[in-house]
Amino acid sequence: MGLSDTALGTESQAQAALNSAEAFAVIILTATASDGYLSVEQANSITSVLSRMKLFKSYHHEMMNRLFDKILGILQGDGFNTLFNAAKDSLSQELREAAFAVATDLVLADGIVAEEEKNFLNDLYQALGVSSEIALQIVQVILIKNQA
Repeated sequence: MGLSDTALGTESQAQAALNSAEAFAVIILTATASDGYLSVEQANSITSVLSRMKLFKSYHHEMMNRLFDKILGILQGDGFNTLFNAAKDSLSQELREAAFAVATDLVLADGIVAEEEKNFLNDLYQALGVSSEIALQIVQVILIKNQA
């Protein structure tokens, strides 16, 4: 972004690096909504899953709401690709497999996998640098888990 963008306040909201928790939440939110729809049930599932993770242990309900408001604001202002790329660039190497696993779990949870979701998961493991072997193992385990 140029000097005039900064001065005029038109600089991208996503230009500032996201912290690890924000980046993780973006990956999960974008994966869950990769079919173009995010239901209230899915949003509640995301909150429930994230609140059980060590990464989000200090995030009380109000902080989680502010986190989602921030993510949605960036999404509306800068678009999906900018938000996703900022999250991918900000997500530590150690959290990438976990992000793919949680995203896969939430995408496959409803038992219906739209073509957009399949494509997104395929693109996601590659974008995050997760090996195809690990990605396949994660998908297989999640499918087994969801049979019960």
